[in-house]
Order: sequence, then structure tokens, then C-alpha cells
Amino acid sequence: MIGLRSGIAGLMAFGAALPAAAGDEPSGLEPYQIVRSLELVQDRLAGGDHAAQPMQRKLLEMIDSRFATREGSQFENELNRRALLVYAMSGGNPVTVEAALAHLGRDDPNRKLGESILFYVNGKPDKALDAFASVDPTAYTQDIAMYLALVKGSMLSKAEPKEALALLDRARLLAPGTLVEEAALRRSMAVATTLGDAVRFVRLSEQYVRTYLRSPYAAQFADAFVAGVVALHENVDRKAVIDIAALMEPEQEKVIYLRIARRAAIDGLIELAAFAASRAEGLEDDPRADLYAGLSSVTSGAAEDVLGKLSRIDRDRLSENDRQLLDAARAIATGMTAAPSEPNTVEAQPGRAEVRVVGPEPAITEEMTDRAAGRQEPTPHPAEPDTTPVAAIPIAVTSRSGDAGIDAAVDRAEAMVAATRAKLADIDKLIGAMPE
Repeated sequence: MIGLRSGIAGLMAFGAALPAAAGDEPSGLEPYQIVRSLELVQDRLAGGDHAAQPMQRKLLEMIDSRFATREGSQFENELNRRALLVYAMSGGNPVTVEAALAHLGRDDPNRKLGESILFYVNGKPDKALDAFASVDPTAYTQDIAMYLALVKGSMLSKAEPKEALALLDRARLLAPGTLVEEAALRRSMAVATTLGDAVRFVRLSEQYVRTYLRSPYAAQFADAFVAGVVALHENVDRKAVIDIAALMEPEQEKVIYLRIARRAAIDGLIELAAFAASRAEGLEDDPRADLYAGLSSVTSGAAEDVLGKLSRIDRDRLSENDRQLLDAARAIATGMTAAPSEPNTVEAQPGRAEVRVVGPEPAITEEMTDRAAGRQEPTPHPAEPDTTPVAAIPIAVTSRSGDAGIDAAVDRAEAMVAATRAKLADIDKLIGAMPE
């Protein structure tokens, strides 16, 4: 297929003279020739030539107009029948494709394959999976096989990730330097994440950045990259992440680190959030970096220092969602710095005095937590355990053994701990429910 594309490079010359009227078309060109020109333009787009986008739209309109005619004679040419399938998998109008397939004979294998492709482009995954179960991309010519490998690999990415990755690898091998390879790389990254293959994920990410970073679909790469780094945080090489990000433009690099920091902070991945936030802070002054760094240290650093740092963040430079994150972080830090309420003193009783030692942390039931927090329903997601064990809190009461006043004081302390945990649980739910 690559040889075919290079052999018709001269067809690109007519792009400069595309007629202004939507209904005008270059004369003497077969549909398959216009489809090949479309592929060339899409490959230029994948390489970062955004100026080719108007030409892509024009070519799609021309192909749609040509295939929408009622002339069945054009499909006497096998190249045009195969071009119809490529058009369907290259962003073509599915209504036009369905109408054009009617010109093909009932026994024509191109018609059956085209109907299977329509299930995919029309968003019917279950029917598409059934229809593609028997489709073997290697049984087709290269110009069709690379698209079929990409489509089938995409459909199997969740159900059969290993088979999907093999199909996407085949698509890349059949179409280097094309939009097919660009799409296959992005989707392979997501599959490698699903498989937990951090090494392959890093390799695919680096290959994409080196080749297709200026693609109009690079935003989807960024989504896959951030999701993969967070999901594979235990195994992914952070030095490799730094090297890949360094290949980007400074603004892109900063945004990648900020997105990783935000996602990691919300997911409670403290070390990863601190790593990404520190990298973002080193690139440019950005209040989001300070916010995500604060989120990563709010439960591990000195609460007073964290609260002071959060208080200095300019709220006006944050989005509404990040303002909510800031409020949640400040609420946690404020709660950690607040002085505990003074317990009621218990009058010592005459007799032999002894010190009651509070042992291991008492079990706090959901009923106790709800009662202390004033809620009726149990908390869906229990709060994280308090980092300070009850045994470390100096509660020493002088009294007779078994004194009822001591039990009441202990009950009050337990209720205070339970109420604090309930408050933290509410904040955790607030952070977890926020959109990214």
C-alpha cells in the first residue's frame, strides 16, 4: 500500500486547484484515485500538517458525491469496490456507504465485509464483534488489511487485550508513517495499560511523541498517557516519564505533569502526585502546581505549613473544579490544625488511685460513627484510619477502677474521634466525586 501511495503522489497536485463550488469535481478521476488522495492528505495530517484539514474535508465531500450516484457501473472496477471499504473506515458517510453497497452483488465478499464495517462505524459494538469474528485481516490485500487490523484490534481492546495488541501491531507494520499507525499507537498504549505492561506502554508513548506529537489527535494521546502513568504508577519508570515529557513543547510538558498530579492527588497516590507537581512547579509558576502539591502533602506534611501554602494560592487563577479541590484541601488541613475540645474533668474519688491506660485503638462501628456525626445512613466509603492511634493520646484519669465517670470520658473521646473521621470521609467523597 505504501508503494501505491508513493506511486500516485502526483495526484496531490490537483489539491491546489480544487474547485470552489461544492458540486464541481476533477474530471477523469476514478473514485479509488480520489480515495488514495484522501489517504495521502490524512497521512500529512497525522504528521502535523494541519493546513491539510480543509483539503481533507473537500476530498470527503467529493468521494461522498461520487459514491452517492446511482451509477452502478463504477463498481465494475475492483479497485473502486475496495476503495469504498477504505472510505468507510476513513471517516466516510455511513449512509452513503450503505447505499453504495447495494450496487454490489449479493455474493460479493466486499459487500459482506462492508456490512460488517457498518456495524462498527454506526456504533453497534456487539453486532460488529460477531460480524468480525471470522474476519482475518491477513486474508486481504495490504490496502484493506491495515484498516481491518486497526478496526478489529480496537474492538477487541477490552475483551481480548492480548489479541487486540497483536492486531494493532500488525496495523502499524502494514502502514508505517500513516494515520493508521498513529491511531494504532494511541490505542496500543491503552491496551498495554490494561495488560499492566509498563515497559511496552513507555516504548509506545515515546514512539508516538517522537513521530506524531503534532497530530490533531494528540489530545487523545495525552489522555492515554496520563491514564497509563497513573494506572501503572507502581511499575512505570519515572525517569522514562521525564524523558518522554522532555520531548514535548514546554507548555505541553507542563500540562502533562499537572494532569498527572491532579489525577494522582484525587486517587490518593501521594508519591506520584508529589513527583508530578514538583516537575510542574519547576517549569513555570502555576497555582495548579501549588494546589496539587498541597493535596499530595495535606495528610503527610506539617499541617500548618500546608495550610499556609494553600492559603497563598490565587483562587482567581483556578477553574471552578480546582477551587472546590482547594476548599476541600483547606478544610482537611484546618481540621488537622484545630485544637481538640477540652474534655470534662472527672472528680477524683477517695481511695487508692490508679491510672487507666488506654490500650489499642478501639473498634469504631458504623453505628457509632453515624451517631457521632449526626447521620442516619452508614457512610458508603469509610474514612481512612486516623494516623494518630488512640494509645498515643495522653488520657490518664485518676480514679477507682471501674468508675462510671471514667467510662463516660472514654466514650466522649471515642465519639470525638468518630466525628472527626466522619468529617474526613465526607471530604474524601467530595474530592472523589469531582470531575477531572
